[in-house]
Amino acid sequence: MKIKTFIERPVLSIVISVAIILVGVIALFTLPIEQFPSIAPPTVEVTTSYPGANAETVQKSVIVPLEEAINGVENMTYINSTASNAGDVYITIYFKQGTDPDMAAVNVQNRVSKAQGQLPADYGLIGGAGPSSGMIIAQLTDWSERTDEGKSGIKAVLERINAIAADMPDVQIFAMAPPLIDGYGVANGFEIYMQDRAGGSVDELYNVGRKFIAELQKRPEIGSAYTTFNVNFPQFLVEVDAAKCQRAGTTADAVLATLAGYYSGQYVSNFNRFNKLYRVMIQSSPEYRITPESLDKIYTRVGDGKMAPLSQFVTLTKVYGPESLGRFNLYSAMGINGEAAQGYSSGDAIKAIQEVAASSLPRGYGFEFSGLSREESQTTNNTAIIFIVCTVFVYLILCGLYESFFVPFAVILSVPFGLMGSFLFAKLMGLENNIYLQTGLIMLIGLLSKTAILLTEYAADRRRAGMTLVQAALAAAKVRLRPILMTILAMIFGLLPLMFASGAGANGNSSLGSGVIGGMIFGTLAILFFVPVFFVLFQFIQEKVRPVEFLPYPDWEIRSEMESIDKRKKDKK
Repeated sequence: MKIKTFIERPVLSIVISVAIILVGVIALFTLPIEQFPSIAPPTVEVTTSYPGANAETVQKSVIVPLEEAINGVENMTYINSTASNAGDVYITIYFKQGTDPDMAAVNVQNRVSKAQGQLPADYGLIGGAGPSSGMIIAQLTDWSERTDEGKSGIKAVLERINAIAADMPDVQIFAMAPPLIDGYGVANGFEIYMQDRAGGSVDELYNVGRKFIAELQKRPEIGSAYTTFNVNFPQFLVEVDAAKCQRAGTTADAVLATLAGYYSGQYVSNFNRFNKLYRVMIQSSPEYRITPESLDKIYTRVGDGKMAPLSQFVTLTKVYGPESLGRFNLYSAMGINGEAAQGYSSGDAIKAIQEVAASSLPRGYGFEFSGLSREESQTTNNTAIIFIVCTVFVYLILCGLYESFFVPFAVILSVPFGLMGSFLFAKLMGLENNIYLQTGLIMLIGLLSKTAILLTEYAADRRRAGMTLVQAALAAAKVRLRPILMTILAMIFGLLPLMFASGAGANGNSSLGSGVIGGMIFGTLAILFFVPVFFVLFQFIQEKVRPVEFLPYPDWEIRSEMESIDKRKKDKK
């Protein structure tokens, strides 16, 4: 089917056009809606427990062997682990983008299987829950119900909660916003792990970490910095008298299992009622497990079938120590979270953290970013490379178009004006140099280059037809003014709704819209006033290297323009 067929059969053309529109509308309403694509790296979690062991024992006897076995698995980027006083073990392995999660899980499982022989004999898969912490998730009202964003916005709500929490000395409360992108932690802001690379004690790690946080809070870029790690957490050391257990006809494992069930909870069975399956958990009421004396009222079965109180076999000693211990990339680590201060971006906070770490961390200690902060710190340095690569590709394509190594610079040099305009508009709007703005900049390079090509290509054709350099440039600027302005104005008016967007995702939409609009305004001015000058300059250099080959029979339109120019010259004389 040729193009002529569509021209001669307009009804067929209309039917095909309507069909395409209908299919597109159906696709639009059936597409799932998601603010962000799935860009979080694939992860594999290894969860297990070592009942009866504290965090330090779990870390040395379970986590270290597992980490050594898992480390180096194919496509792994970094590994994070946590050990709790409840005996729970959590190991998270992060992989490169594009890694098959199923294959990654298989590879990790194979590594874990090889390490089974190095684990304790009584190591198992029975776990409990720690009673010393909790989480509350609060949902804000709908955007339409927020009359004053300064008082009802998420930052204002967080400040009010933190102000209330400051008056509660017996509890640590941290209010945080959820992450912008799922899969990068549980809180927005920055996330770092300060590592003990010298193998010191936990107390030394804690003291260095507290000093590091204090130095961070002195920086104006850091709004808040905190950690949940605490080496002075009050707890009880549980000691089981194995000899008494043996004489009574029971075992230490049975005593610990009873203790875990009554105090931390334990899954025992399922309950089916009205075709619904319910999980059955055992745990004593809070009033029966709140004091050490409650051990006298909790019984375990002994050898003769009778029941004996746990206090006969268990001795409690009040101690102070960490509730949980963390490791990051095979080093003992202390997790630190925080947010950038008002008026500063996450990039400013990351730079401040790097500067503080370089000046305040002692020898043997280091830090690494985690979650979204890690991705941001690694990609920020690649931004300049991305723009350079885009510019080089545009230049090479233009070289092939103009058959010249110099004329493409007339197009390329118009791009920086647009980029500077984008940054200026973003600054005036109070926005950040984020991924939305950078996406708009990449799109802007193509738009500005396309518009500049309209002008330079027109001028190059007139020059080959016999016009002087100045005549060709002026003719191009005059004739291409209207289509360039129409293209730019259509683009600007189309992006204005994004620039003044409100509600969820407003910051991202505004960054994209403001960046492109500002770049198009300044880039258009550059194209209209500077590109003709650049064309004259670089075409002159090109002709010095390689003389232009004039067309013997120019197009009639070009001949008409040349005759008009000659006529105006004669009239002036």
